Amino acid sequence: MASQSVPLLTEEEYLAIERKAATKSEYFRGEMFAMSGGTYPHHVIAMNISGRLYSALEDRHCAVFAEGLRLRVSSSGLYTYPDVMVICGKPEFADGEKDTVTNPVLIFEVLSESTEDRDRGFKSTHYRSIPSVREFVIVSQTEPLVEMYRRQDDGTWIIMDIRGLDATVQFASLGCSLSMRQIYRNVEF
Repeated sequence: MASQSVPLLTEEEYLAIERKAATKSEYFRGEMFAMSGGTYPHHVIAMNISGRLYSALEDRHCAVFAEGLRLRVSSSGLYTYPDVMVICGKPEFADGEKDTVTNPVLIFEVLSESTEDRDRGFKSTHYRSIPSVREFVIVSQTEPLVEMYRRQDDGTWIIMDIRGLDATVQFASLGCSLSMRQIYRNVEF
């Protein structure tokens, strides 16, 4: 028996489906991928980050988004929902619906067992291809560990590991910082 191929979707078809859907899906090269729900620690960490950044940036022209706003990586056509994003200045949208942005400065992904490989490899590569992105941050939910990817002036990236609850994460793109205790508030290891 021959296997049947699944018809590929256009970006427009994906967006029409996604805008009516009760659950979120990512899109890449004609395929939709259902997103799984996160664990309690995953959501606590994402909300700790977004809440603290919201407070730190309230006097600046920056907006913080947690888990609900869609991102389009223009260079590759990936549509996804980062755990936390920060946009400074005027948001740029993929179309007139204003529900998909293209210009974050800072992106966070909180690792889950089921998404770790995809977040570290596939998404990391795509996020770092966005011209506006200055920093990409991977946050562990199993230990106090943050991995910071920071774009240098020459376009290269450096990676820093920040470990332990007594450490502080500096965001050069925003001119602010968060303590690891703030990021991991109410999370037990």
